[in-house]
Amino acid sequence: IAGSSSCSFTVDTCLPAMSKVCVFSSAPYVRIALEPLLKEFPGSFHVDATCSATTAGLCQGASVVCFFVNDDGSRPVLEVFAKHGVKMIAMRCAGYDRVDLAACAELGIKVARVPAYSPYAVAEHALALAMTLNRRLHRCYNRVREGNFTLNGLIGMDFHGKTVGIVGTGKIGQIAAHIFHGLGMKVLGYDKFQNDTFKEVGTYVELDELVKESHVISLHVPLLDSTRHMINKDLISKMRTGVILVNCSRGALVQTEDLIEGLQSGQIGAAGLDVYENEGALFFQDFSQMQDDDRMHKWDQLFATLRGFPNVIVTPHSAFLTQEALENICATTVQNIQEFQAGSPLTNEVKA
Repeated sequence: IAGSSSCSFTVDTCLPAMSKVCVFSSAPYVRIALEPLLKEFPGSFHVDATCSATTAGLCQGASVVCFFVNDDGSRPVLEVFAKHGVKMIAMRCAGYDRVDLAACAELGIKVARVPAYSPYAVAEHALALAMTLNRRLHRCYNRVREGNFTLNGLIGMDFHGKTVGIVGTGKIGQIAAHIFHGLGMKVLGYDKFQNDTFKEVGTYVELDELVKESHVISLHVPLLDSTRHMINKDLISKMRTGVILVNCSRGALVQTEDLIEGLQSGQIGAAGLDVYENEGALFFQDFSQMQDDDRMHKWDQLFATLRGFPNVIVTPHSAFLTQEALENICATTVQNIQEFQAGSPLTNEVKA
């Protein structure tokens, strides 16, 4: 979880006194946000570190571990959990692509997630990135701070009358479609599973047609084997020249090297990214206080290249980060653990 918040709900059952929840990736703001969880499950504790094969053993004494998006749920980690008696992974996010669900089933570890906490937060962030890139607001801000009030290089376009392509029309994609439609944009969508809510404002087309026609493309699909690197050299070559690409979903949807080539050639006019395929080694960490040699040892050169483009904005996986989202994450995570402890069916369980 990120940010700080609190949630309010009534609890009818609690974990047994001897049971505990271990919360990984627990920065100071996480501790504030999850105060209600620790109150409901006495004896639970925080671990600052991201979960990995070297930190997994810190779960000792807990029957439940609480994960965020970049915590490692691979088999070696799960085997450590099983050794220490962990029976559940409570994801405090929607994504679970870093958890080996087949291994969890073998080891008797249940997994539950928070499927939706605030789809409005992510959809609104996608709009914010698109509009910032279009009107060069990040460049305007920096220029004015330096006393430069010239207008060269700041020309954008009217979104009104242009076409936006929504790739993935689940809850977030539907809301994004309605928001962009509210600006007077023509809305195209691509999804293997079509829905009537999207059809209220948009038209479904094949992916090739969507990328060919769209001035803005916004990605809202989960990371699956079928969607990994779906934005690649081949698809980029079919895009409208100068397209604005926004990704607030999963980093590995985009082949980063191909994105860089697309930016260099001008095929992609701008990119707004809240995620990055190798973000696990970067995001939710502070590199600013590190010594130069240590910082460069840990730095990602591919990311440094991407970040260096003036027409690229990267935010640190913060699209979800609103007060409302944090409250919903907290409440649903507690509900998931309650159901597990009560032996009830898990409403938000995920399986292999």
